[in-house]
Amino acid sequence: MRIFVTGASGWIGSAVTDELLAGGYEVLGLARSDASAASVSAKGASVLRGDLDDLDSLREGAATTDATIHLANKHDWAHPELSNKAEREAIETIGEVLAGSNRKLLLASGVAGAVPGRSLTENDASPFHGLESPRGGSENRAFEFVDRGVGAVSVRFAPTVHGVGDNGFTKIFVDADRAKGFAAYIGEGTNHWPAVHRSDAARVVRLGLEKAAPGTVLHAIGEEAIETKLIAEAIGRAFDLPVRSISADETVPQFGPIGTFFGMDIPASSARTQQLLGWVPSGPTLIEDIEGGAYSAS
Repeated sequence: MRIFVTGASGWIGSAVTDELLAGGYEVLGLARSDASAASVSAKGASVLRGDLDDLDSLREGAATTDATIHLANKHDWAHPELSNKAEREAIETIGEVLAGSNRKLLLASGVAGAVPGRSLTENDASPFHGLESPRGGSENRAFEFVDRGVGAVSVRFAPTVHGVGDNGFTKIFVDADRAKGFAAYIGEGTNHWPAVHRSDAARVVRLGLEKAAPGTVLHAIGEEAIETKLIAEAIGRAFDLPVRSISADETVPQFGPIGTFFGMDIPASSARTQQLLGWVPSGPTLIEDIEGGAYSAS
């Protein structure tokens, strides 16, 4: 099978590309720059030049392959409305191409819509629907194509997909703490974050391609609920920093605009995903990665 992967040179996408190639698949990777194209090509994958704003490239990739894995995202924190628009348009474009073909469309989504008193599960519907929603409501929009013969599957990733080379949330928090001279958690630090190692996340995607039925929600969650105080303490140990609580009002000055996410309580389970796919997380934990030097490079 030949698989079209958007975001093929990205943090998760490059691991997914490796996982697919190792599994005997051919990969056509979307690349927006010469550097990205070189990275994808070096892995042994084919390259399609384009980006999320180039809808013709998305049409070509989806039309000429046996399945699509959509992992690219603009991550424009300053202009989230642009990211949301691009994400929704990408799903609509790919969905229209795949309509009636029964080919798979796996899309990246996020763990959101916390349920008070328990962990979010795969059975909990996404609360996001419209263009104004995070990711443009892409999960629900993709599932609208299931009745039109598209094998849409949503992969909800933990907010931190960690490992050596991670430049996501954990790296941002580490860098902010080092710049401020102390590792911070908000309030009592008893709110929870789920996490997954990058290698485990890539396996969920590959297994989802092989086993998940249209309309399925998968949770790429290795650890269900890590107290944020424990994350801050691990950063403190790794970088010899004092650890202290900050108030909600100090969150943005400490971490920047995305710091508010660190104050969220968003435990999430992957029990159903593990059972469905026969998947067992086996990578290092987030604390092990932090303390083991995964975030030590400046």
